[in-house]
Amino acid sequence: MTIRRFLGISLLAVVAGCNQTDKPADLGVTSDPSGVQAAAQQQTQVAVIQGSCPQVFLRDGTAVLQRFGKGAKDDPQNLAYQVTLADTTRQCVMNENQLVMTIVVQGRVVVGPAGASGTVTVPIRVSVMDGDTAHYSELVQFPVTIPPDGSAGQFIFTQSNVSIPGGSGGFTKAYVGFEEGSAKKRKRN
Repeated sequence: MTIRRFLGISLLAVVAGCNQTDKPADLGVTSDPSGVQAAAQQQTQVAVIQGSCPQVFLRDGTAVLQRFGKGAKDDPQNLAYQVTLADTTRQCVMNENQLVMTIVVQGRVVVGPAGASGTVTVPIRVSVMDGDTAHYSELVQFPVTIPPDGSAGQFIFTQSNVSIPGGSGGFTKAYVGFEEGSAKKRKRN
């Protein structure tokens, strides 16, 4: 019974002490009585609810990139490496006149029978479409490391500052995929 009273009194003292010792600055209250600075910061960049942030899709037929040894094509024995894009996510913020996305894609690289460890550069295209209207499109030459032990390697591709003027409409979608064409040659370790 004595322990309960002591704990109850201690709890009341802590609660009462918090009310007396906290300073307005500690609670996020500023000396700006009109709140102009805080309002300006909120208007410059406001987080967007995930449901309002355009979804990221992997374009059909562009989530897998295979590269073969010299002169070979579609021959599994001459596969140098295969890179695959998998899971995607995004984050959006809104500033004065545009929605700005950060797109993140998880990928995997596997060395083939004709491949070796090292760094390869793969062409990844990021685009944002609203129906037939392109709001953003950029080709990124992204370095991917093939592990020295021949095992599969994982990587994270991030494209920041994907800007959509005026925000996103109801049909706006972001797409990520490999761009067909030749990638830069492998740098051997």
